[in-house]
Amino acid sequence: MWLLQELVALIPPPQQPNPMTKACIVRPTLSTGGADRVTLTLMRELPKHGIAPELILLRKEGATLDRAVGTVHSLEARSLWTSVPPLARLLRRLRPDVLFSTSSGTNVPALLAWELLGKPFRVVLSERNVLFHGGYTTKRVALAAAKRLLYPRADQVTVISGGIGDQLVQELRLPREKISVVFNPVVTEELHMGAKAPVAHRFFDGSAPVILGVGRFVKEKAFDVLLRAFAIVRREHGARLLLLGEGPLRGPLELLAQELGIAEHIDMPGFDPNPFKYMARASVFVLTSEHEGLPGVLIQAMACGTPVISTDCPAGPSEIIERPGQDGFLVPVGDVAQVAARMSELLSNSELRCAIGAGGRTASKKFEVDASMRLYLEAIWPGSQRAVPNV
Repeated sequence: MWLLQELVALIPPPQQPNPMTKACIVRPTLSTGGADRVTLTLMRELPKHGIAPELILLRKEGATLDRAVGTVHSLEARSLWTSVPPLARLLRRLRPDVLFSTSSGTNVPALLAWELLGKPFRVVLSERNVLFHGGYTTKRVALAAAKRLLYPRADQVTVISGGIGDQLVQELRLPREKISVVFNPVVTEELHMGAKAPVAHRFFDGSAPVILGVGRFVKEKAFDVLLRAFAIVRREHGARLLLLGEGPLRGPLELLAQELGIAEHIDMPGFDPNPFKYMARASVFVLTSEHEGLPGVLIQAMACGTPVISTDCPAGPSEIIERPGQDGFLVPVGDVAQVAARMSELLSNSELRCAIGAGGRTASKKFEVDASMRLYLEAIWPGSQRAVPNV
């Protein structure tokens, strides 16, 4: 009997069931981009639905790091590729139920770490932009090849627009049943509160309509198209142009404004953590990108009731502005004349501005937090919400 008692004593006690599903969310840093905002929203919202998130960053840095809630781990990795071993070690210790990568860049390292551990948990990826948004460079072609090999092994791949999902099927031969469209939770309470904040900028003194553009000053955002279109509009309207953002092309854009003779009617005050107060008061919001994933600034402007104009670029704008002429305007990529014509049309017609603004506000509701979270929950932990359709 004593021997049996001794043997029973050696058996470890049964693990108590964790009432919360444990999710590790991995991404490079926490900056100011759309995916960073989404990650912060997930960290805040997931616990409300029985999922306990812990954030894993390659480096514990970024402009929005101080806004992160919950546990934050840092791999202190110098690059994406050197992050694989420390990520695997950390995941072995944390033992999550699911690993969710919210960055296109961390998708492959997350999959490699998962493979090293023997696939002990569910892995979900997020693809947030068209595959070759930086051009067909050697690095991007090699990365696409790695994704073609590894992505089919993931449990699920979320995409922020149907256009990106179509590209994954075509370019990576990813089975369509592996893909779920999950719109970003862009329309938040923070947006509505921010839109009510006062604006001290001199452009908003009521003496002239303000056209607004928001984004990084990089080639793919094509702010040069907006400047050239604004120069045409200035011939008929005493409008002003406000560009919020920073980036390597600030100097060339300032020089172009001088060459076009519009510099005194333009201001580029830099990045503002609350662009919503400007959106709510602008006469027109314009997006002139060459390509996007799902442009959050376009949705945010619509949620603020601002009439919008966007290039019909891949991918996303046509899934946001679904009724052109009623909830916004779509124009061809790079078409300066069309951008200028639509801006002039809106500036000349206050009733049209109100109608387009109201239509856009209604269209933005599908990007509210509750609607988006239902989709995220089903992708991260199936069965936690009602089934939703795939792409």
